Amino acid sequence: MSHEKRGLEFYLLAIFFIIFVLFLYGPLSAILILSFQGPDGGLTFPMNGVSTHWFFNLFEKQAVGDFGASFCRSFTLGLMVMAVTVVVSLLAGLAFRRRFRGSTALFYATVASLVVPSIIISLGIGVAFQEGGLKPAWYSSAFGAHLTWTLPFGVLIMFAVFNRFSPAYEEAARDLGASSWQTFRHVVLPMIAPSLVGVGLFGFTLSYDEFARTLMTSGTYNTLPLEIYGMTTNVTTPVLYALGTVTTLFSFTIILLALGIMTMLSRRQAKIS
Repeated sequence: MSHEKRGLEFYLLAIFFIIFVLFLYGPLSAILILSFQGPDGGLTFPMNGVSTHWFFNLFEKQAVGDFGASFCRSFTLGLMVMAVTVVVSLLAGLAFRRRFRGSTALFYATVASLVVPSIIISLGIGVAFQEGGLKPAWYSSAFGAHLTWTLPFGVLIMFAVFNRFSPAYEEAARDLGASSWQTFRHVVLPMIAPSLVGVGLFGFTLSYDEFARTLMTSGTYNTLPLEIYGMTTNVTTPVLYALGTVTTLFSFTIILLALGIMTMLSRRQAKIS
């Protein structure tokens, strides 16, 4: 039985992957462990006992920081951005299936915000609102700033989806007498539903975690990333790590839920086809 000899490229890639995993999960592991410090524990190792004290402390009134309200704002903003990103990305994907005048310029204008520094966009939107006599707020200016970040990704995903989508399914439905709406509702939408869930997940997570584009546009009230950043210079207890652990688990829960829905939709579509 012969074994293929692994070249230098394999070992270099393996080393790179190990370093990547350490950079990604090493800090998360440290935060997770330190969040279980004892009541008299500090922000660094070694740990002074083990307890869930700091998780319960999250629900108590804090001298600095408003966890509950900032989480609600981030969650609500994420849902708003997710809904608009899914709808607009879907409509853009459908529109760009056919060439029209100005489509190329419109495409590059849409994705241009990906190469512009986020802090510049945040600053520009904040200044525009102030100059226009409008008060920046998380539900208005920050909402628009987040869409400049999520929409290009959603549009690019839908372009890739429709690029692989065969029009033969729609032609067959129309040959059987289906209207344009019936074709979309019963043929196109079920087939692209898993991709739409992915776009929604992308939109929600990008908005929920966004810091730079929220910094100058959130107004008086902070979202959760801004609240956490502000706490890093004021909070000197492991309650900050407990908050990090809770928000990380929440993010993973959302991702697993979306993956479960995508898997269910894919299996359902496979049974139908």
